[in-house]
Amino acid sequence: MSEPDFWNNQETAQSAVQEVKALRGWIEPFDRLTASLKSAQELDELLRDSPDTELEKELDKEIETVQTDLDSFELKTLLRGEDDFRDAQLEISAGAGGTEAQDWAEMIMRMYTRWAERKGFEIELLDESQGEEAGIKGAVLEIRGQYAYGFLRPEAGVHRLVRISPFDSAARRHTSFASVFVYPVVNEEINIEIREEDLRIDVYRASGAGGQHVNKTSSAVRITHIPTNTVVASQAQRSQFKNKATAMQMLKNKLYQAEIQRREEEKAKLDANKQDVSFGSQIRSYVFQPYTMVNDHRTDLKIPDVQKVMDGGIDPFIRAYLKQASNGDAS
Repeated sequence: MSEPDFWNNQETAQSAVQEVKALRGWIEPFDRLTASLKSAQELDELLRDSPDTELEKELDKEIETVQTDLDSFELKTLLRGEDDFRDAQLEISAGAGGTEAQDWAEMIMRMYTRWAERKGFEIELLDESQGEEAGIKGAVLEIRGQYAYGFLRPEAGVHRLVRISPFDSAARRHTSFASVFVYPVVNEEINIEIREEDLRIDVYRASGAGGQHVNKTSSAVRITHIPTNTVVASQAQRSQFKNKATAMQMLKNKLYQAEIQRREEEKAKLDANKQDVSFGSQIRSYVFQPYTMVNDHRTDLKIPDVQKVMDGGIDPFIRAYLKQASNGDAS
């Protein structure tokens, strides 16, 4: 077998495996939903013949399971984007406001971490810049799981916090902002050409909370793509080589997303009715005082339980946005 034939066969096999995984991702949830519904119907028939308190409780649990599985399946049917099946790279940045904004950025990072944990997704911290007193200036997470990018895509934008600041001795109410950008993780088979002469690579010592985990050598890597002025950095690993490889993948993801966005903007110019997605728009407000409310400004969905949302309960917002987008009304 010649070398080109070998690689063609490898690519065909990988494509087949990905297709099987994708199909399984639809079949298995559908089978679970069908089984739960059948079980609920059987319990309902038993209760009609002979009422029983324990069976009624079991039926209530089964109905709740059916509703949860149905909501999850319905949500997945809304993920129709070309890259929705991919893993996601989540970039969080604190806005102006010093310590208060940096604390808010860390709270946002925790919210998405908790959400990903609920989904059973894998989470890796690729880069983090600590705040001077508390919180973070910024962080990059990679969230790996089926349709992670599709789920997180609606979360891109500016998130606004209103609360009485724990860092203000006068206990005044503060407004803080944090931005969230979401990129699909690009697989190696997608060809993004990056020329060495277009890169500026800087190395520096990794920052951290101190102690034995702070690098004493210049292992952190920052890469600047000069033509687009795109900057990425990684300091999660002790190895400069590993950090460089991670940063290159991050750069590839960003350039890929920039190209996708450029094409979308070109299409938008041809269709005056299509609204362009702006990553700089304020998408949601989280009010802690004087009342509690999380308000999505795009869908008008309001949830009064702020703590539940901050613990990762953001699926209602994602679902509302995707439903609105599927009707052509999302902005």
